[in-house]
Order: sequence, then structure tokens, then C-alpha cells
Amino acid sequence: MPSRVTEFMEHLIAKNPGEKEFHQAVQEVAESLMPVIDKNPVFRKAKILERIAEPERIIMFRVPWMDDKGEVQVNRGFRIEMNSAIGPYKGGLRFHPTVNLGILKFLAFEQVFKNSLTTLPMGGGKGGSDFDPKGKSDNEVMRFCQTFMSELFRHIGPDTDVPAGDIGVGGREIGFLFGMYRKLRNEFTGVLTGKGLNWGGSLIRPEATGYGAVYFAAEMLSTRGESLQGKTCLVSGSGNVSQYTCEKLLDMGAKPLTMSDSNGYILDEAGIDREKLAFVLDLKNNRRGRIKEYTDKYRSAVYVPLDPRANCNPLWDNKAHCAFPSATQNEINGKDAENLVKNGVYVVSEGANMPSTPDAINVYIDHKILYGPGKAANAGGVATSGLEMSQNSLRLSWTREEVDQRLHGIMKAIHRQCVEYGKNGNFVNYVNGANIAGFMKVANAMIDQGLV
Repeated sequence: MPSRVTEFMEHLIAKNPGEKEFHQAVQEVAESLMPVIDKNPVFRKAKILERIAEPERIIMFRVPWMDDKGEVQVNRGFRIEMNSAIGPYKGGLRFHPTVNLGILKFLAFEQVFKNSLTTLPMGGGKGGSDFDPKGKSDNEVMRFCQTFMSELFRHIGPDTDVPAGDIGVGGREIGFLFGMYRKLRNEFTGVLTGKGLNWGGSLIRPEATGYGAVYFAAEMLSTRGESLQGKTCLVSGSGNVSQYTCEKLLDMGAKPLTMSDSNGYILDEAGIDREKLAFVLDLKNNRRGRIKEYTDKYRSAVYVPLDPRANCNPLWDNKAHCAFPSATQNEINGKDAENLVKNGVYVVSEGANMPSTPDAINVYIDHKILYGPGKAANAGGVATSGLEMSQNSLRLSWTREEVDQRLHGIMKAIHRQCVEYGKNGNFVNYVNGANIAGFMKVANAMIDQGLV
């Protein structure tokens, strides 16, 4: 006789064929939640899990725009409004060639639980386009963003849906999107987060996801009476999350050793110090170059190209204490996780969304390492987006220290919830803890609000 999880997943897969990332995200949550649902018949009777896994609304639209050569280009735009039981939809926009419906549904589903964990009143959503800003001129990016917003604007608003940035959507893109929204609506509201500091943005917002992942790792280590001081760390990616993960690791006395992009990674045994990190920020944020250039300037580092045909990523096969996967989904498979354990890594704090495959997660749990899943460990970004929304509503701007203090407090609160719901004897299963804690708040709100 099939299990309740199997029955549930068979039904979900039949309704959502081919969306493997979405299936993966839902299955992980369903395995954590089914025992809770079985103990609470009201959740089963109201079909809460089935309703959470079904988006409240999906918006898809074409985005025609003109490149610098005068050629017409056509991309596809999306917004998944997943769940608004505890607040307006909140979640990023991703501009990347790999964007499709299944990936955005997985991200929106994860966002519901992540936003619930922050303790702030935010529902879950996600959106984006298969447009690739890489290699495009500022004018091309502006024209695309303006056309994209000319459709999206009718579906969002400060009390309805508040998008933010994600992969491929940074300060430049948010600026172009906000400008078009303001023109079309003829109003200045806090409809997007990640805005420029001089027009409604929040201090610490660019840093928040990376800072939060480090704060969460520090909280996990504190359960064993340890700190990040003196720890060596593997960090993947070289974008926003990775950059500020490295910065906060340096603040807390740790030593980041690696960074990467889609072509390969650099290993600097001497450590990526503040001077080297400043070089990476300029390389990636201003010159938009490749991480390989790091080794041209710093001879202490080696560059290792990635082989897409390989069954593992060599970045995760280096000796260290901690790992911060901060690039993209499913970047650590079962073999990579075994390599991490073999090399002495006992802390994994996810800056990216779902960067570990189910096989990798099983390895972490089997070896009882400190594993912070993305929906908990990287919730600092959306938490600070929520703080930006609060500042916009109050027409105030908090200091850097105030925002960082609030962020640190939120990450501590997320960790406490994970421990409360995930503790099993002396071991904390942070996967179960994050899933159950995030679910309970949303589920109870849905019950209170009736069948809608």
C-alpha cells in the first residue's frame, strides 16, 4: 500500500508534469509535514498541504523588446503568486536563460515557508524571465525591464505583491523596473525592494542574504559551544550572496577559501581577505568579468575549470570546516556531500535556494552535521526586504546598525523555531524544523480564513 507521501506526490506530479525542481521541493516538505498533518485532522480535512502546493495565481506573458541593433527580441515573463495567507506575496524576480515555470514554482513554494519563518507578515511569490542580462548593454536591459513591467505592474502593489531581486536582477534592474512602475501608476510606493538608498531602499539589503547565512551558521555552531572564529570555509558563487557571505565570515574571524562562477572556481589557501574581496566586488559588479581573472592578480590562488560532464564539483572536494553553497539549485549532489564530510566539513549553511539534492541532504543527516537548509539559512534577504517594506510604510530610514541588529535578531528567531520543531534527542534536524515551523503559521492562518 503506497504511503500518504507517495500518494500525494503521484497526484501532484500528474498535475504538474516535467517540473522536477518543483516536485523535489514539495516532496522534501511533504516528508517533513505528513506526520504533523496526521496528528492534526483539521489540516488533513481542509487539505492544507494540497492547497499550499497549488499557486493562488500564475501570470505568464510575452515580453517583446528591441536590442541595440534594432532587432526585435521576444522573451517570456512570469509571476507566481503562491500564498498570501499571512501577508502580501513577497519574493524575487530572476532573469536567467534557465527560468521556466517549474523552477519558479519551486522557488515560490519555498518562499512561502521562508517568509513565514522570518516572523514578518509576508506571503510567498516568485517571478522572472528567460531573459539573460549578461552581455547586454544598459539600454537593452532598460528596454527589456520597461516592457516587462508594462505587463507586471497591473498584478503587483505594496499591499498585494512586492517583488525583489534575485539572480540576474540587481540594483540596475530594480531601478529600471521601479521607474516604469512609477510612470505607469503615477505613484511612489514601496512596491519593489532592493531599491537605491536615495529613493526608498534599505541599508544592509544587498548584504542581507549572505550575512544571514553566516549568522545562521554561527547559531548552529553555538549549539555545540563553538564559534566561526578560525574556521575555514568553502563558498560557491561570486555574486551578491557569495560576496557578502565572505565579508561577514571575515567579520566573524573565519577564512573563506573559494569563490566560483559558471566556468570554474578559485581556491586561495591564503584566504580571501578584504583586499581580495574588494577586487572580486569590482570584477563582478562593475567590470562584469569572470572569476578566473582573480588568479591573474593573486598568485596564491589556483583556478579550476568546471567539467559539466563530471559527476561531482571539485570545489566541494577541499579541506575545510564549513560550506556555504551560494550559487544555484542542486549544486551539491550526493557525491559532493560525501566529499565534504570526507574533508572535515561539519557545517553547511545554504545561501542559495535548494542547492543540495535529496541525496546530499541524506548524507548530511546520516553524518549528523550542522545543516541549515536554504529556507531557513538564507531567509535574511527576504527578512531585510520586509524591513525595507516597513521603512517605506513609515516613510523612515533606519541606520545600518539598526537594520543589521534587526536582521541578526530575525536569524536568531528563525534558528530558535528550527530547534523547537526539529530537535530529536541531542540532534536537531533543521530540515524538519524549518518545514514544520514555516508550515504551522501559514496553515493556521488558512484555517482561520476559511476555504478561499
